[in-house]
Amino acid sequence: MALKHFLTICTYPKSVCQRNKRFSGGYRFRISLTSLFCVYFTIFLLFSCGSSPDRTADTGFNDPWQIGQIAGQPASGSIAEEIRYLTESGILSSMIEALDLIHSRNLGGTDFGRMMNGINTMLIRLVYPDFPETLPVIDLPLTFNYTRIIREAARGVYVNPPEDSTDFFEFILPFFTVTDQLRAVTFAGQNNQSNRDFPMALVPIITRDLEIAANLNPASVLPFFFMALLNERLNNFEAAERFHNMAYAVSEMFFPALIGIARTQRLSGNPQTAAGLFSDLSVRFPNSLEIRKELAISFFENRNLQAALPIINEVLISEPRNADFIFMRAFILIEQESFPQAGPALDTLSSINPNNRQYLFLRARLQFEGNRNREAALNYLRSILQTNPNDEEALIYAVTLLLESPRPADHIEGRELLQRLRTLSGSSINVMSLSLRDAVTRESWQEALGFLNNILAVRRTVQDLIDGFHIERALGNNARALVFARELYAQDPSNNEYVLIFISSLIDNGRNDEASRLLEERIRATGRGPMLSRFYFLRSRLQTDENAALSDLRASLFEDPRNLDALIAIFQIYHRRRQERRAVHYLRQALAIAPNHPQLQRYEREYAALLGR
Repeated sequence: MALKHFLTICTYPKSVCQRNKRFSGGYRFRISLTSLFCVYFTIFLLFSCGSSPDRTADTGFNDPWQIGQIAGQPASGSIAEEIRYLTESGILSSMIEALDLIHSRNLGGTDFGRMMNGINTMLIRLVYPDFPETLPVIDLPLTFNYTRIIREAARGVYVNPPEDSTDFFEFILPFFTVTDQLRAVTFAGQNNQSNRDFPMALVPIITRDLEIAANLNPASVLPFFFMALLNERLNNFEAAERFHNMAYAVSEMFFPALIGIARTQRLSGNPQTAAGLFSDLSVRFPNSLEIRKELAISFFENRNLQAALPIINEVLISEPRNADFIFMRAFILIEQESFPQAGPALDTLSSINPNNRQYLFLRARLQFEGNRNREAALNYLRSILQTNPNDEEALIYAVTLLLESPRPADHIEGRELLQRLRTLSGSSINVMSLSLRDAVTRESWQEALGFLNNILAVRRTVQDLIDGFHIERALGNNARALVFARELYAQDPSNNEYVLIFISSLIDNGRNDEASRLLEERIRATGRGPMLSRFYFLRSRLQTDENAALSDLRASLFEDPRNLDALIAIFQIYHRRRQERRAVHYLRQALAIAPNHPQLQRYEREYAALLGR
């Protein structure tokens, strides 16, 4: 297939390439045939893997390369036909040449000149949005049929060509009816608007007319390029790539097709491939803002946020109110925990569209992750869910915040939303993880074990190992808990959290000598503070004498007065000794830290009178 395209490029009539040699003004793309072919051939090899031998067989177009003569080539050599021919090509240099001819021959004041100035200007703005030079003002004459087509298109009305028409522009210009809806939203997960916003009834009509245009002038890139844009909009990315390749085969100077080929890779879920292609194109065309935008989006979707941010900032200098790029900038700043910088970006987004779902979600993240304001974050999430009750991302974040809240009323709301999530996507790993957290909070250990086993069938993260240890331990399966603890310790023996779990599990399994040796090493190596407090608590569990245990527990509280385990352990010692005043002293401190702790709530009821409840 690559050879077929290579032969097509090399054997294409020289008249087409010759007419594409001259570029005017300051916008020059001097590209050798050899270098362009290298780029094209590399791209084609990347994209053709796994495809069928004939990629154009099901396009619905007649193969224009089988037609004997170039229908768009001027026959009589008149200046009007020359201008039409150059315009129909769709190649930037040719359209600039057409504008130069109109100017140099003083045709700008004629109806024909005004019409062709307008068509060239509109096509250049659509196909080459980066073109930096001033184009003629669109001043369409009333006497041309093309004017009616363009004005009706601006109103969203598609003008069908006459049945016997052989006029190329009568089949091309109606495409402007849908151009405003082609490139809607560009950032990750939001590549295109819903098809319900697109006039789907026009798709077969547009396809038919572009097919006719391709056969009327096989030397034009426009029918193929427009079909590629249409298929991008309809999320038919394989077909879009195919049409971009066909446009490029018509003229190797048509670089928007290269951009389109890379873009379809991104849209079809290959941002890493797209980023590589756009990086190459960015070097070749450093002044192209369109390529820089696509490169930034590709980096963003590939989660290469550090590479994306400077390009996003560069785009925003040129387009300070580009909502998509403001969103990406705010998202990256929040991911990087640069919360003070993210705030102004979100303020700008709010001034553009305060009800935008992406804005509301990022504002929720900023409120909780940056300001630790749980209630404000939940209010933003509730605004999203009010519009779309089944927004999974907002539901997951809301459930997480609600279940971690200290308020029992939030737990109730969180479980209601969690039930909705289970109905929507109960097998989702994120939903199972939330269900696990909820079961652990309720100390429903057997239920939690069921969720854990489902999760471990899909992944085995550090958090999953920690959960496994706590759940098996709570169920009294100390040997199984030790398996999880040992795996954690083996992953990183220097991590004190993992060491604490491993030592605790060794003690649970009666392996006190091994636990004691490891514990003494850590106590000597650990500085003052909460970590040393936790090691003292573990050593208290190894003491056979209750007074020695009390000494370690007091040392633990000296290092961290809020060590809940140590407070509960001292309370239990005095509770067993029936020293109620001392017991209540430590129980009151423990309840101040964890008022909803199930075990403490039982003791609270027992000591209600002494606690003054």
